[in-house]
Amino acid sequence: MTLGLINANPVVHERRERLSRADDPPHYPYPHPHPHSHPDDVLDALDVFDSVRDIRDPEHPYSLEQLSVLSEESITVDEKLGRIQITFTPTVQHCSMATVIGLCLRVKLMQCFPPHFKVDIKVSPGSLANEEAVNKQLNDKERVAAALENPNLRQLVDECLYSSELYSY
Repeated sequence: MTLGLINANPVVHERRERLSRADDPPHYPYPHPHPHSHPDDVLDALDVFDSVRDIRDPEHPYSLEQLSVLSEESITVDEKLGRIQITFTPTVQHCSMATVIGLCLRVKLMQCFPPHFKVDIKVSPGSLANEEAVNKQLNDKERVAAALENPNLRQLVDECLYSSELYSY
């Protein structure tokens, strides 16, 4: 965690119970049978949400779900077009961690889903003072690659991704 918290007192929400669908197979990353195998075996927003909901916030020991930074409703999937779109809402308008959150989402999706999916990650309109710049940065492959080459930034992203495994269920 960083010193001088940007949002020292975030509102923490209860985690939603994980929804299960009948005949759920064991959890494997997509494209193997994924946790919500359903008719037509189509990827949907719940599948994506389940893969990112436990990412830890860079500032706090809470998940992005617990801080209402993202929800199942903030994710759209069009499997026919091969698109996943996530819109997330930082907890404060001047959040300097929005780019880190977006990088965490992108890395997690790259790990969980096939590369043919085009992933768009955006902050909710009006939720961030520098929203346009952050959106541009998060969806520029060269900028993302350069950011992930920074060892300190990569370590922070990895901590957010892998510390979530300690309390996911």
